[in-house]
Amino acid sequence: MINTAKLTKTYGSKTVLDIESLDIPKGQSFGLVGNNGAGKTTYFSLLLDLIKPSKGEIRSNGILVKESEDWKPFTSAFIDESFLIGYLTPEEYFYFIGELRGQNKADVDALLSQFEDFFHGEILNQKKYLRDLSKGNQKKAGIVAALIGNPEVIILDEPFANLDPTTQIRLKGIIKNLAEKQGVTVLVSSHDLMHVTDVCERIVVLEKGKIVKDLTTSEATLKELEAHFTGTETY
Repeated sequence: MINTAKLTKTYGSKTVLDIESLDIPKGQSFGLVGNNGAGKTTYFSLLLDLIKPSKGEIRSNGILVKESEDWKPFTSAFIDESFLIGYLTPEEYFYFIGELRGQNKADVDALLSQFEDFFHGEILNQKKYLRDLSKGNQKKAGIVAALIGNPEVIILDEPFANLDPTTQIRLKGIIKNLAEKQGVTVLVSSHDLMHVTDVCERIVVLEKGKIVKDLTTSEATLKELEAHFTGTETY
């Protein structure tokens, strides 16, 4: 589904991403972990054509991302609050995204009704603009907006940050359902190793822009990741 080849991103003399090869098949729940500056957000930004690679390429469903926009109809993302439109209410924003994705109001309302527990009565019918919501509620709105229109690829950068424990648990259920039952390719970056091992069947570790681990998630994965990041790994 997503194929990365000889991909680099440099700023001046500094290389922030250097991935020789990375293939993510359709329907995989894929986790990307690493310390600050490891290149996680850079990779997602390249995947969404928000920045251009210095060398190499990413193809999504065979489409060269940097040269075509044909990947956009089946791809959605929530990276940060900049993806929102602050002067709209959540309802206005959801309907706007729906229009972009060929969904009418009834379609959008049907989707939103599935997420009443996730919204926890704090998003809809509050007569607030998105800019006036808490960081956590802005994130809830952005994540659900990314699900509108039945995308085949969903990219979420640090989705668990700023969410309360109840919402984090509900979000994990949403992500698992997307990949396991709907066949959506879900890419998640997170600093929270426990959450990412809970929801992702595969986890890649980035370090200074390079892949240093590519793991199929098992009962041992969390301990292996913790050992890696605490420097207690044994070989």
